[in-house]
Amino acid sequence: MKNPVVRSANILLPAAGIAPEKWAVVAVDQYTSQPEYWDEVNRIVGDAPSTLRLTLPEVYLKEGDARIPAMQRCMRDYLADGTLIEAVSDGYILVERSTESGARLGLMACLDLEQYDFAAGSQSLIRATEGTVIERVPPRVKIRRGAALELPHVLMLADDVNCRLIEPLYAARGSLELAYDFDLMQGGGHLRGWKVAGKAARQAEEAMDALYENCGGLMLAVGDGNHSLAAARAYWLEIREQLPEDERANHPARYALVEIENLHSPAIQFEPIHRVVTGVNANTLIDDCCEHLRAECGAGENALTLVTQGREIKLGLATHPLRALQVYLDDFLAAHPEAGIDYIHGDDTLRSLADRPDAVGFMPCAFAKADLFPYIRKFGVLPRKTFSMGHAHEKRFYMEARRIER
Repeated sequence: MKNPVVRSANILLPAAGIAPEKWAVVAVDQYTSQPEYWDEVNRIVGDAPSTLRLTLPEVYLKEGDARIPAMQRCMRDYLADGTLIEAVSDGYILVERSTESGARLGLMACLDLEQYDFAAGSQSLIRATEGTVIERVPPRVKIRRGAALELPHVLMLADDVNCRLIEPLYAARGSLELAYDFDLMQGGGHLRGWKVAGKAARQAEEAMDALYENCGGLMLAVGDGNHSLAAARAYWLEIREQLPEDERANHPARYALVEIENLHSPAIQFEPIHRVVTGVNANTLIDDCCEHLRAECGAGENALTLVTQGREIKLGLATHPLRALQVYLDDFLAAHPEAGIDYIHGDDTLRSLADRPDAVGFMPCAFAKADLFPYIRKFGVLPRKTFSMGHAHEKRFYMEARRIER
């Protein structure tokens, strides 16, 4: 392949006879304020083999020191007893995930972490889409350090406007070997996967090379799992200098297994993430914020709606409001330690939380996904919490695994 970013992988899947609907669980960064969701996952899984035993739901992050050794032992047990087997050698997996917005298609492949840099202002071929909170990386590195396996929930976006990479594979899926096909737990939809090898793999690699040649210096952007990918990069940098030069090129920890999706798929929807600020004089905050944003952004068609106690004020701004709004809110919160902020999915949820005299909700318009790559090229990263790819139950479930130690 010509491109230095994407390569094939040796992918592990649960052996025949293992219930996939108990094996696959949702990404650990979901339902962090809903322990009852994870209680139900535990009940569904019972004693069956499951990725629940190989990952650390962030609702339990404070228990990491106790849980991580057991997770790592379970990884080695699953490798030793045949629970996990190598289903794909030097290839890929085509993924179809049924969601409310349609069939979301992806390709499981490895990324070279040498081509990724999450630092602000990075010009790497793989880039973050939002600012990385450095404090969130070390706990995730701790999970990866000493682990035999990685289980990916990272979604990468390709600006494949001509649909040359994933869609042709899906059109030809009848000629591919089915790897899995089952319903996900707790309303997660349906998951199917096909092994991509031989001629199909070569065709995919040619499409990747074409993407690279025309990417303008940005081949892939993180759609979901930003801090997990940052942890993989940080762990690689940690061990790289300890390795002889001849081992660095192909050490498994240099690479990260991810799912690549086409930004232009109709099934990929960017949902706005709202803000609610509490512990404030609502009217004073609204007046000050409106004055600031009008001066900063000018008038236009990009909407921001401010909400308090059923009252809604809509601003029309010349640019998408989120960058200026986040700067304003960060400054405001620094000057008013008595105030708090939360990030909210859903208009109705926000209106409910802002229905009090000491709260203001901020509802920015959706960020247009066609603007994503141009925005990153121009500004580097989006403000944190700009968009979400679907709702919590539509997030990636852990299914595939890959060895990251020799």
